[in-house]
Amino acid sequence: MAFGTVNANTNANTNTIVNTVVSSTQDEGADAAAEDLGFHQELKKRFIEGGPGFMGIVLLCLILGLAIAIERIIFLNLSTTNTKKLTQNVEDALSSGGGIEAAKEVCRNTKGPIASIFYQGLDRTDEGLEAAEKAVVAYGGVQMGQLEKNVSWISLFIALAPMLGFMGTVIGMIQAFDKIEAAGDMNPSLVAGGIKVALLTTVFGLVVAIILQIFYNYIIAKIDSIVNDMEDASITLMDLLIRNKK
Repeated sequence: MAFGTVNANTNANTNTIVNTVVSSTQDEGADAAAEDLGFHQELKKRFIEGGPGFMGIVLLCLILGLAIAIERIIFLNLSTTNTKKLTQNVEDALSSGGGIEAAKEVCRNTKGPIASIFYQGLDRTDEGLEAAEKAVVAYGGVQMGQLEKNVSWISLFIALAPMLGFMGTVIGMIQAFDKIEAAGDMNPSLVAGGIKVALLTTVFGLVVAIILQIFYNYIIAKIDSIVNDMEDASITLMDLLIRNKK
């Protein structure tokens, strides 16, 4: 009987511990879910408190800036060319019996600005090396313009978002002082709401600017890399044409 009592107590204690652990785990999961939901609710609440006017414009800057940035990133990645492989293929085509036409066919079958520059240079070789060089330089400028297309809009949104936030801050402070003037008393509760709204617009504007600045720097670095490849490839093409003429 004593052993039976001990076993019963042990089982009871074990069940209690298991129930406690399960309950604790469930509570932690519920707290995590509530915390996650609370973050989104808090973000929504702060956005609404900032005012639909300025906050909506700042959000619009973020959406448009991200749309342009994503489009540019996709375009630049598609514009990236294996320059060494292209140069080798063009050199092999020039060395073969096909000559200039074979090299132009290689460029037609290759995507990217470097292949387009090569094609323009090869297409002007009948007019002389000087004409081919001018065509390469001129079309290189055209391709550079294509790479930098719409990038200035991103820099505009980077500058515009914090400026709108600061403007919202100034307007919020003006409203806060208007309340003090109307009440005729320096009561902190009168101005606390207005000051909070003013600071929220600044915070959101700075966050938008930081996000877009990261994308902008990546895009500029990518453009610089492609432009350097274009310049190196243009010099290589002219060397190939000079050797081919000989």
